[in-house]
Amino acid sequence: MEFSKYQGLGNDFILIDNRHHPHPRLTPQQAVVWCDRHFGIGADGVIFALPGNPGSDYTMRIYNADGSEPEMCGNGIRCLARYLRKLEAGTDRPPETPQSYRIHTLAGIIAPTLQPNGLVTVDMGSPYLLAAEIPTTLVRGQDAAVDVTLTVAEQDWQVTCVSMGNPHCVTFVADLDTLPLAVLGPAFEHHGAFPQRINAEFIQVLAPDHLKMRVWERGAGITLACGTGACAALVAGVLTGRCDRAVTVELPGGCLQVTWSDDNNRVYLMGPAERVFDGQWLVPA
Repeated sequence: MEFSKYQGLGNDFILIDNRHHPHPRLTPQQAVVWCDRHFGIGADGVIFALPGNPGSDYTMRIYNADGSEPEMCGNGIRCLARYLRKLEAGTDRPPETPQSYRIHTLAGIIAPTLQPNGLVTVDMGSPYLLAAEIPTTLVRGQDAAVDVTLTVAEQDWQVTCVSMGNPHCVTFVADLDTLPLAVLGPAFEHHGAFPQRINAEFIQVLAPDHLKMRVWERGAGITLACGTGACAALVAGVLTGRCDRAVTVELPGGCLQVTWSDDNNRVYLMGPAERVFDGQWLVPA
């Protein structure tokens, strides 16, 4: 089976041409094997380019490295846009003029646009803020969980919960470098206040237009970048008065540009996506 490996700021994915099959060509268990960094290809997830539904050009499905299926992935959909261009045009080089796709995901229709400068801009839609939409039991279902207390690892944390089609818990801290992410990450992800688990973002505000972030992703663990998490961080920062509506989010893998429009309430994400290599997985006869 042929595949391509892409990465967005070090958040890496295996891309599979699934355009002629209505269901993913791998099982979740097979995806776990492919994502293994010692015995497989190595990736944070496997992304399938499936046929589109009415109103969309293609459908995106993704299995995390642990076999679970998230609703959406901001870095992943940028990689998918570059991959689709390669499938359609024979190259994933930046187009001469912007080229857009409408991608059906479990979080709804998401629209990435390939830019001539090589970056990919994604209309991520409007954030969901009600507890029932995330979901979380930290507050009542029709309330927003903004700057509320969550006890993790015998310590109280002030958190803000945001869904960008997938759930995020954002915590602002004074110093990211001393944060024990490997310990706190799984404790946040599996906390009882989050019935569908959670992505945990820890943010240090360097300036009103510059956030520094580390992330523990639900189903993938520590990753070098998270696009939906960067969007959630901006929204949480605006809601708590910590940042502007347009920011640079600095991650271990590089920087993303995120804007929350005051005009239409939609969040826009811009960053790179690059092909690493193409290959074939030899399936035993």
